[in-house]
Amino acid sequence: MQQRVLLVEDDKAFRQVYASLLDDVGYTVTEASDRDEAREELRNASYPVILLDLMLPPDGSVRQGLAQLEEILHQHPNSKVVVVSGMGDTAHMLKAIESGAYDFLTKPVDPDVLLVVTARAMAHYKLEQQVQELQTSLSQQQAGHVLLGQSKAFLEAMEIAQRMAPTDLPVLLTGENGTGKELFARMLHQNSTRADQPFVVVNCAALPETLLESTLFGHMKGSFTGAHKDRKGLFVEAHGGTLFLDEIGDMPPVLQVKLLRALESGDILPVGSDQTLQVDVRLLSATNRDLIALQSTHDFRQDLYWRIKGAEVHLPSLRERRSDIPLLAAHFLNQSAALSPNGLPKSISPEAEALLLRHEWPGNLRELKFEMQRATVMAGPRATLEPADFAFSQSTQASPPTGETLPEKVEQLERREIHLALQTHDGNRTRAAETLGLSRQGLLKKMNRYGID
Repeated sequence: MQQRVLLVEDDKAFRQVYASLLDDVGYTVTEASDRDEAREELRNASYPVILLDLMLPPDGSVRQGLAQLEEILHQHPNSKVVVVSGMGDTAHMLKAIESGAYDFLTKPVDPDVLLVVTARAMAHYKLEQQVQELQTSLSQQQAGHVLLGQSKAFLEAMEIAQRMAPTDLPVLLTGENGTGKELFARMLHQNSTRADQPFVVVNCAALPETLLESTLFGHMKGSFTGAHKDRKGLFVEAHGGTLFLDEIGDMPPVLQVKLLRALESGDILPVGSDQTLQVDVRLLSATNRDLIALQSTHDFRQDLYWRIKGAEVHLPSLRERRSDIPLLAAHFLNQSAALSPNGLPKSISPEAEALLLRHEWPGNLRELKFEMQRATVMAGPRATLEPADFAFSQSTQASPPTGETLPEKVEQLERREIHLALQTHDGNRTRAAETLGLSRQGLLKKMNRYGID
C-alpha cells in the first residue's frame, strides 16, 4: 500500500519543510497551497493521510477551514485528517476533533511529533483497510455470516486476529455464546497459509468423554463396544490444516492430558492402538468460560492453557459494542428480505432502533439475527419495523428506579441513561451528550457528580 500524504499548507516555507521531512522517511507527498488546489487534488485521488491547515486562502477563516474539514471527511471518510494550525485555541482544537479530525497539531510543529502523528495515522488507516479486506474475503467465502463493525472493541479483536492469521500459532477465542467465535476461527483459517487445507470443527461440550476421545484421536476396530471399524479421528482429518476445538473449557481433564501431548509432540494415539500417528495441525480454541478460574478448581490444566494461548482474542458482546448494532441489524434485515411479502428488505424506525440499543442481547449475534427475521415477518407489508415487531419489546422497557425519594430516583435514572449513551457511542462524550440532549460540559458535570469514568 503506497504511503501517500496530501499536504495542504499556504505557507511555502512550512510546506517545504513538512514535505522534505515526510519525503525523507518514505512518504509520497502531494502539495496544495489553498482550498481550491486541495479540492482539485481530492477530486482526482484519495489519500490515506491529509495534513490540513485550517487557515487557508482566500479567506483565512477558521470557520471555512472547519467546513472544508467536514467536506473532506464526507467525500473521503476513510482518510485520516491531521489538522495543523497556528491557532492553539482549545475550542478550535475540540471542534476539529469533534468534526472527525484524527489529530490536531499547533504550529510550529516539532518535526518528531509530525512524523510520529503521521505514522500513527497511516498505521490506523492501513489497519482499517485490512479489516475491510478480511471482512470482504470472509463474506465471499461464507455466505450468510457476518464480521461487521467499527466499534473500538470489535476493531481491537480484528486487529489481533489479522496479525495472528498468517502464523501457525494457536489462538484462544473467548467471549459469550453467540459472539461469533467460530466465524472468527474460520476467518483465521481462510487468511492463513493453510487456507486450501481442511478446517475441522468439534464441539467439546456436545460429546461424552469416551466419544470425544474417539472423535478426536480415532479408534481401532473392536477397541470398545460399537467400534465396528477403524476410525481416523479429526486430528488426522485436519492434517495440514486447522482444527477448531469449540468450548474447550468443557473438555474432561483426562482428555486434556492427551490433547497436551498431541500438541507438544505432534503424535496422536488412536483408542485401542499401540502405534502413534504423526499429524500437523494448527489449533484454534474457543470458550465462553473463565479458564483461569477453572485452573483454580483443577478443572483445566495450566500447562494446556499456556499451550493453546499463543494469543487470546476476546470477542465483545453486543453490550460491549452497542454502536455496531444498527449496522448489524441492517445487515441481518437484508438477509431476511426473502421473508418479506414483497421480497424487499425493511428499514428500522428511530423508535425501534432506540429499542435495539437498549436491549441487553443475552444471545448476542444469534439473537439479533433471529429478531431481525422475526420482526420482518411480524411487520407484514409494512416497510418499516416498529418496536412492537420485536419479541422483547415489553421486557426491554427500562425497570423503574428503586430509590425511595424523588431525588434518588432521578439520580438512578440519570446514571442509567448516561451509562447507556456512553456505551452506545463507545465512550464518545460529545455524541453521548447529543443523544441525551445535553451540552458536552453538562454531561461532564453529571459524570463527575456521579463518579462515572
